[in-house]
Parts: sequence; structure tokens; C-alpha cells
Amino acid sequence: MPMLPIPAFVSIVLGYLALRSLLSGGRPLLVMLLAACAGQSLLVALVGGYALEGLRPALPVSATLIPPLAWITFRDALVRRATLRDALPHAAAPAFTLFCRLFAPQTLDLVVPLVFLAYGGAILWQLYRVSEAPLARLEAGGMPGLIWKALGWALIASAIGDGLIALALRAGHAGWAGWLITLSSSLALLFVGLLSISPEATGPDDEARESAEPELSNAEIAENAGILARLDGLLRREEAHLDPNLTLARLARRLHLPEKRLSAAVNRATGENVSRHVNLWRIRHACKLIEGGASVTEAMLASGFNTKSNFNREFRRVTGAAPSQWATVAHGSATEPAIADPDRSFRAR
Repeated sequence: MPMLPIPAFVSIVLGYLALRSLLSGGRPLLVMLLAACAGQSLLVALVGGYALEGLRPALPVSATLIPPLAWITFRDALVRRATLRDALPHAAAPAFTLFCRLFAPQTLDLVVPLVFLAYGGAILWQLYRVSEAPLARLEAGGMPGLIWKALGWALIASAIGDGLIALALRAGHAGWAGWLITLSSSLALLFVGLLSISPEATGPDDEARESAEPELSNAEIAENAGILARLDGLLRREEAHLDPNLTLARLARRLHLPEKRLSAAVNRATGENVSRHVNLWRIRHACKLIEGGASVTEAMLASGFNTKSNFNREFRRVTGAAPSQWATVAHGSATEPAIADPDRSFRAR
């Protein structure tokens, strides 16, 4: 009976996660990252488990596709929407690896780990330099920095694993190399799989999880309310919330405030973080578009959302209903249960 190597099992699981993310409206880059990891695990299984040596030359090139894709996905999720122009320079990593494979194969044991180290270190350095809240693009839906930090360390661990595998092979310990490959695949499943977890499962944002503070004075309450009013005035006047690449840093600059001061003021005045407050404005805008006859997709794209999953989640959080239910009631085609008013918090202030 044919045995199923662990890398093949990893490939099946990662392939399932990629398909699940695709069908649930996940970010295309995340789907591509999971699919690339699944493909790499499958190649490892075919070469190491089933001795298809003809595929071995492709392994280093396909491996170096993963770190650049992880970096682009990271930037897309937490900084700003990635474009083709952003991605093109990173094709240099697999292209250089292919060059080395063809003309200097003896350098691959050094080149491949260095690519993983460079991109893993870049992710960790970016997270270290800027705290998650100012870094995150508001539309990102609260993807926690902890998961991306785990991915950064996973890339570095992969680099170390590749180095150890090369040393084991050079020393004539092929059996050790097999175990190291198995361990490396298991780590890939553990850490890359974390990226497929929905934002609800990862817990609340750090920004919304602030520890209890002493009771604020009347002056502090008034100051926070004033900052919130300035923010709402900016959103009302310039419709900044309709920009899908809006960040906390950009909002703070336009209000001439430190980022953490703006974040703290919104949290204390509303009990929610900046991302949720901005999304309230976005959903309010989307509701009006739907009521005016726009389709759900048109309303989503015109209101600062780029992913269907995040739009649906925020819409249900604000209104208590799915966008399709709102459209049904708005267009008068059926009678639905009472739905929350997205303008409630605006009128309350």
C-alpha cells in the first residue's frame, strides 16, 4: 500500500485552506500564498517521498517564490493594497535563484536560506519599527501583528532548516535530511495555516483591548469628545473613509495629532477602535447607496471595502443584517425583521 509522506499531507491541508479562503472571499494574495506553500509541499513529497528526481531542480526556484509572496501579502494586509508595480521587483528572488540553478548550482545552499532570512527579517523589522495600530490599513479588518510575527519567524526557521539539510547532505547523513524536511513541512503547516484563521477567531484588536484606566476627568472627556468631533468632521467633509487605503497614520497627519493620541481618544469616546469607527461611516455610506438602487457589490466597492468577507462582517456588525437582507428591505420586495439603524451612533452624539 502506498504511504502518504508528511509533506504530502501538509500539501493537502494547505490546499484545502487555500480553497476555503478562495470560496469565502479571502484576499487573493493570501490564497496565492497558501497555494504556493501547498505546491511546494507537494514537490517536496514527490521528490523526497516518491523519488521523482526529475523534479528536484525545480525545488529551490519554487521555494524562493514563497518569501516574496509572504512579504507582498503582509504589506497588502497591513499597509496598503499591493499593485503589480509593488510586486514586480520581488520577482528578482526566484529569477536569481533560477540563474544560480542553471549556472552556479553550488551556490544554492547559500542563496535559498538567505532569501528566507531576508524576507523573514524584513517582516519582523517592519513590525518592530511601527506598532500594529499605526501600521495597519484600516480596511484590513484587524489582522493581528502576532500572526505576521509568527510568519516572519517561520521564514527564518525555514532558512535555518534549509541550512541544516544542506549540512546533513554534505556530511552524508541523508536520513537526517529526511527528518529535517519533515519537520520543516510541519512548521510550514503550523505557521502559514495561521493566516487562514478569520479575524473573529484571532480575538479583538490590541487597540480595543486596552486595560482598564482610572476614571477620566471632565476635561479629558471633553478633549476626547473634541478629537472625535474633529475626526467625524474630516470624514463628513472630505469623505476620507471612502479611500480603501486609508491608514491611522494618514488620519492622524490630517488632524495634526499623534497617532496614539487619536487612537486613544476614539477608543475612550466610543468604546471602539479607529478601524471600527471608520467602518461605521463606510457602512452608513453603503446603506444609502443600496437604498438608492446600487447593487451590494457596487456599494461595497464605493464605500472603501475591497474584500467581500470584511464588508459582510462589518455590515452585519453595524446593522445586524446581511447586505442582501438590507437590499431586500430597501427595495421593498419582502418583509424582513427589524434591522438596526446604522445612523444610530451619529444621532446619539
